[in-house]
Amino acid sequence: MKMAVFSAKVYDREFLTEANQSAGHALTFFEPHLDSATEQLAAGYEAVCVFTNDTLNREVLQALAGHGVRVVALRCAGYNNVDLEAAQELGLTVVRVPAYSPYAVAEHAVGMILTLNRKFHKAYNRVREGNFKLDCLLGFDLHGKTVGIVGTGKIGTVAANILKGFGCRVLAYDPAPNILFEEHGIQCVSLPEVFRQSDIISLHCPLTPETYHLINDETLSQMKDGVMIINTSRGGIIDTQAIIRGLKAGKVGYLGLDVYEEEADIFFEDLSDKCMEDDVFARLMTFPNVLITGHQAFFTQEAMANIAQTTLSNISQVERGEACPNQVLPVPGELKVPAARS
Repeated sequence: MKMAVFSAKVYDREFLTEANQSAGHALTFFEPHLDSATEQLAAGYEAVCVFTNDTLNREVLQALAGHGVRVVALRCAGYNNVDLEAAQELGLTVVRVPAYSPYAVAEHAVGMILTLNRKFHKAYNRVREGNFKLDCLLGFDLHGKTVGIVGTGKIGTVAANILKGFGCRVLAYDPAPNILFEEHGIQCVSLPEVFRQSDIISLHCPLTPETYHLINDETLSQMKDGVMIINTSRGGIIDTQAIIRGLKAGKVGYLGLDVYEEEADIFFEDLSDKCMEDDVFARLMTFPNVLITGHQAFFTQEAMANIAQTTLSNISQVERGEACPNQVLPVPGELKVPAARS
């Protein structure tokens, strides 16, 4: 199948090209995001391959269908950037990569916990400057702390097991609890109980109407003073203005973000020679107890290889007219994606 790959970085080209040696599709790589300004690049292609910050609202999907595109292949698990209802109406098949490496994301989340706690990033810079003082590097034992896991899917399960290994007391919440949690001695409780009891809260849930701004002024008020919050899921799960208020008030003692609500024009790009135009993001970076990484939790060799293989396998199944288990269909009440960026 002839496929246009958008938001293509060097590593996307490398892993997709390697996986395509056995798949045999015709791949063309485009560096820009897919949106209303770039949709014309898809003319003449049967499929588009997109990532988390590409915009696939009704306007863009209509344009793609007009160009002859019939498959939208997401090389990620999340699909909140696709208007699935419009895609179905237009006869577009949407497929995704539901699982690639839960270890990659879970290990990154735990790494952020350790870094925020023991301040590895600050210690590294100090030592390189010849400063070996320990002032302001004081941490705490993870052993015995209560960690709340929101979302008991594959990533949440791996994160919970890692933290159990540190000797943490792990609580979990999910509207559809994972029975394996209870079998491993992890207690599933209500969301308010997770918020009330946890010293550390790690978010591993998808972005849905129910989880949009799950962390807000009201839910923050239910948490312990000085709570640590880690988000490696989707930026929209946290109300950024509310979290800033929580940081200023001392309610949030540590914040680790691998995702951000308005990351589309920031992450995956080199902006080192530019001024930060997003004032909210710039404000976040001023806090000494905030650690931000650029949506890299998924970024391991194993995960990238799995993403490429699954993406091309999805395309092959659709091309052969087979039922694809990774097809995504609309669910009533799902979030609509924003208007395409100009």
